Amino acid sequence: MALAPILSSSSTGRYHAPSLAPPVLMQRALELKFHLYPCNGQGEAVDDKRERELLESLADLYAIIKATEKLERAYVRDLVSAADYEAECLKLISQFNSLSSSLAGVVTIPRFVEAYRLDCPAALNRLVQSGVPATVELRAAASSSAPASSAASAAAIAQCVQSFITAMDAVKLNMLANDQVRPLLHDLSTSMGKLGPVLPPDFEGKVKVSEWLAKLNKMGAGDELTEQQARQLNFDLDSAYSAFMASLPSTGL
Repeated sequence: MALAPILSSSSTGRYHAPSLAPPVLMQRALELKFHLYPCNGQGEAVDDKRERELLESLADLYAIIKATEKLERAYVRDLVSAADYEAECLKLISQFNSLSSSLAGVVTIPRFVEAYRLDCPAALNRLVQSGVPATVELRAAASSSAPASSAASAAAIAQCVQSFITAMDAVKLNMLANDQVRPLLHDLSTSMGKLGPVLPPDFEGKVKVSEWLAKLNKMGAGDELTEQQARQLNFDLDSAYSAFMASLPSTGL
């Protein structure tokens, strides 16, 4: 996984995203590794490929949190458009979810934040508490207050976004076993089902997910999707997610 971009100020006062995080992140990860995971019996950290990969993951996590904090501040100050903010935020949330899952059992987010003395309240709220961009929350709130969708709460729409992101991330990470994919698609189907006034019964996402669940129900728990099936599922989820996001403005936003 490449290091997440850190947003920085330009001479024009706008914000841009450099391609790499500062090299100092690896050094900071190295300095704090004793606080985050065990060392060998001689008091020295084991210097091998596995440790190097872990240090890189810690540096990536640090970069993602810092980038999200910068992005949130830029959005509040109107230094980035809503469209650019949402696209970048969704990418950072996806990266954070994937990376934090891979580090589970190694370090918790609260412990990581404490060890690195990170002061990033906006980022932690977005990544840990909310899980969706602020623009999605605003559209969800407006949608839930519209007469045509009074039964759909902002929380339900946000949960649906999270379900989409989780399912798409799983496929991209090659989690293709039936017992890995089916629960995620079931959760997504349930999330969409709670948005009756917003999503009609013939909504593309509902139809596609139902078709995939029907296929998976005929497979064994350990059976895996083929490369072609995984590619099609990824395409269907991406198309359904785009249609879902496009449907929010049409409900009165």
